Amino acid sequence: MPRAETKERSRTCDPRCQLGVRAVGVFLVFGASVAAFAGITLALPGTPLDSIWKLNRIAYAQLSQLGRAIGALFLLLSFVLAFAAVGWFRRRAWGWLLATLIIASQVLGDFGNLIFRRDYLGGGVGVTIAGALLLYIVRPQMRAVFLTERDACNRNRA
Repeated sequence: MPRAETKERSRTCDPRCQLGVRAVGVFLVFGASVAAFAGITLALPGTPLDSIWKLNRIAYAQLSQLGRAIGALFLLLSFVLAFAAVGWFRRRAWGWLLATLIIASQVLGDFGNLIFRRDYLGGGVGVTIAGALLLYIVRPQMRAVFLTERDACNRNRA
């Protein structure tokens, strides 16, 4: 089988899978956008943009106590999410791995909220949603979309 055909075959999937790939990519872009907005408003308080925090006053009160540096961390998170989205949409193995690590850390964080903070509603919902997303993207059908040509060759030898 020619190399280009092997590469193409390892990166294609059925229409439902294509929809899932797009949906996860959009989720990553949305997360990057929200983190960027939070980062900007926390790093530069007092702008008209602060009004969006009326949607979650408790989170703003808790985060703003940490100072402007927390805004920089949110901007870093935004960059990582955007970088993952680029790799995801380009169907790179590193994009899949980065997205998997991000979502796995979200599961762990939500689980921590559930156990240590006893936030049964928020932690439980978070573990359920992030856990389901994690299980979805680690399925063999989804992982196969992100196989590199080298990975596909190694898998065929095994």
